[in-house]
Amino acid sequence: MKIRLLAVGNKMPAWVEQGYQEYARRLPRDCSLELVEISPGHRGKNASTDKAMQQEADALKKAIRPGEHVVALAVEGKPWSTERLSEELEGWRSQGGDVALLVVAQVLAKVGGILAQQIHERVDVGRLALVGDHVQ
Repeated sequence: MKIRLLAVGNKMPAWVEQGYQEYARRLPRDCSLELVEISPGHRGKNASTDKAMQQEADALKKAIRPGEHVVALAVEGKPWSTERLSEELEGWRSQGGDVALLVVAQVLAKVGGILAQQIHERVDVGRLALVGDHVQ
């Protein structure tokens, strides 16, 4: 199973890369994790923030592949524990499809309607800690 983490941003700081590598290492052997960086919308002195978020939502929508199970990682989602993530991961693996995890934060709140039809679940993983005993 392929898990794609779609995130708005580029040139991530070292701590983000280290965290990503750690989570990727903890996934089961039959799961691959790919980070897909979505270029941020144009922001500047006279640029509209809403327009920038619209551009980001459009880019996220285009990055979603047909057949992917789409999970939005957003503060307004349902809170998941590490155990719940492990259960969901097992379910996704048994279904045999790929998963797209969207790191959306403000984009979803502002322009979620654009992505709403693609999103299967909205999850808040703010307190999540992947522990090797749970995700294997």
